[in-house]
Amino acid sequence: MSGALFERLQKRAVEIHVEEHLRARLERGEPLRVKLGLDPTAPDLHVGHLVPLDVLREFQDDGHTVVLIVGDFTAMIGDPSGRSETRPILTREQVDAAARTYLEQIHLVLDRERLEVRRNSEWLGEMKGADVLRLLGKATLQQVLQREDFADRLKAGTPIGAHEILYPFNQAYDSVAIHADVEIGGTDQLFNLLFGRE
Repeated sequence: MSGALFERLQKRAVEIHVEEHLRARLERGEPLRVKLGLDPTAPDLHVGHLVPLDVLREFQDDGHTVVLIVGDFTAMIGDPSGRSETRPILTREQVDAAARTYLEQIHLVLDRERLEVRRNSEWLGEMKGADVLRLLGKATLQQVLQREDFADRLKAGTPIGAHEILYPFNQAYDSVAIHADVEIGGTDQLFNLLFGRE
């Protein structure tokens, strides 16, 4: 494990939050838990998935633990990021079928022997009402509605489903549940990723 990985990440990343912290941990050779969450909402990965998967492979090759979160629970809610309207709610069967093909394709890029795969239904599906209320208590509705996609929809008078408000809380909790040190995601996920850091 080395600082060379940090230099490669710096060249590829649009943003690295708490850059000095990540650099120091990599230079000290600390093993990190690196998380990427993907909601299986379609049968195939798309080209936008390749960059984060390639970055995960670099972490694997540098000796870190890579954790892939299959967002089987959050896929049924539908990620509102970058959306001008509510996503259709998927069935468990649709999500499971897409998850199978996602994993087949992911294993073409990532070393399956060095990949920890978790489904977020393991913890989100087990939450009780009191757990959900405690989680919702971590932020205000105003904070959630400040995200650009929700603000745009409010301004346009486009409905926002109550279930969509839960999405950033759920994605943030994924990071807590698996004790992620590093989170990889697209720029459209920045709000959700930073939400988990808080």
